[in-house]
Amino acid sequence: MSSKTTVSPQTPHLERQLSNRHIQLIAIGGAIGTGLFMGSGKTISAAGPSVIFVYMIIGFMLFFVMRAMGELLLSNLNYKSFSDFAADLLGPWAGFFTGWTYWFCWVITGIADVIAIAGYSKELWPGLPLWIPGLVTIGILLLLNLATVRAFGETEFWFALIKIIAIAALIIVGLFMIFSGFESDAGPATFTNLWSHGGMFPNEFMGFVAGFQIAVFAFVGIELVGTTAAEAKDPEKNLPKAINSIPIRVLLFYVGALIILMSVTPWTQFQAGHSPFIAMFSLAGLGAAATVVNLVVLSSAMSSANSGIYSTSRMVYGLAQEGDAPTVFSRLSARKVPQNALFLSCILLLSGVILMYAGSDIGKAFDMVTTVSAVCFVFVWSIILASYLKFRSRRPHLHDTSKYKMPGGIPMVWVVFAFFAFVLWALTTQPDTLVALLVTPIWFVLLGVAWVILRKRPAHLARYAEFQKDLAGEKAVADEKALADSELAEAKAQRES
Repeated sequence: MSSKTTVSPQTPHLERQLSNRHIQLIAIGGAIGTGLFMGSGKTISAAGPSVIFVYMIIGFMLFFVMRAMGELLLSNLNYKSFSDFAADLLGPWAGFFTGWTYWFCWVITGIADVIAIAGYSKELWPGLPLWIPGLVTIGILLLLNLATVRAFGETEFWFALIKIIAIAALIIVGLFMIFSGFESDAGPATFTNLWSHGGMFPNEFMGFVAGFQIAVFAFVGIELVGTTAAEAKDPEKNLPKAINSIPIRVLLFYVGALIILMSVTPWTQFQAGHSPFIAMFSLAGLGAAATVVNLVVLSSAMSSANSGIYSTSRMVYGLAQEGDAPTVFSRLSARKVPQNALFLSCILLLSGVILMYAGSDIGKAFDMVTTVSAVCFVFVWSIILASYLKFRSRRPHLHDTSKYKMPGGIPMVWVVFAFFAFVLWALTTQPDTLVALLVTPIWFVLLGVAWVILRKRPAHLARYAEFQKDLAGEKAVADEKALADSELAEAKAQRES
């Protein structure tokens, strides 16, 4: 799709039904992953108090990815998501690889969420068979998403609100415990717990590195606001507002919550597989803490699965429109929802119900699968940045007139690329994440084979020819401008002499 693409009024298309409050809460829900509730015990035990800096650094770097994405989406409101601008700027191959990789990431994450929902449901209702909550979850989310995109936005609004209230409650209760002189078996609740148990970097540099392996997955979904572009009301106003508030959310929800947790209880008391949220509320004497936090984690996993169903269906819909997926997935229902793409996502999520009965090693298998998903998300984020670099070289006039420029520009893109290289290196330092990193290329090999077959079709050859034509046209315009600028400069120099 070139920058000149327009949507015909007769063509069925997605409707802009997501209001400002929907976009804001979808962005918050994406920024607060289930990793904060479910994985922070493991992250703290690995990195100690330095985990605060881990989350700050990841949040800081991903903010620039989101700003680059925002500038690109607003440069052409015909873009439905980041796979569209990847295809337009880098070539049809980039749209294909980005769209299907993002789809793959969310299907894997959604399957993990279904299993997590079943596991937490079992803790609340011990006699309940595992397959019941799995099927009920998928059924509810399918019905909500089939209704209208507004129903999805409304559901995600309340899921995100539950997460916000839970974290706000933790911070308020924790502050009360610190300032009231609360004392447990582990010692007094005080901010000095952050540095009095081996310092801020108790496990030294490699412990700090280990924190990145786990924490990067907590940020999966931060780019979700980019898949709402085609269905957001007033995107020029609402998308920038949602993206600009990411740093505040990271500081409050991640850093704020972790500082409180490690101040109330020394970091040495945290264990992988145990929720620090439950531990702190239990310390505060709230008897129903375990049940309450289990419900919060349940809603967080539901939110993630809901986001997965939404984003995968929109991505497959976009791919089908470009000829990169079967045309059956490009059809919209009477409510302007891509129902066939939704059915595909839900059918694949059903495999999570089957995997619950696959054996005792399913937990380890999913640790590896979620690492594969995190690596694939890093690929998607990198494509967004590569598209931005190409945008700056191919369409400098659009950047010059943009009202939402990425801060730091091109140099900052290379800083973030260096950070991603560091994250990939961090994944090589532990055996389980190294295995996941080594198997990830299999996905890209499969995609490569599919693309080699697909690109020979007449429709794809025509798309590639159009892409080459656009490139040649933009180069000719750039050459004319450079020549005119040169002549102008030469004439000015002659006048001055």
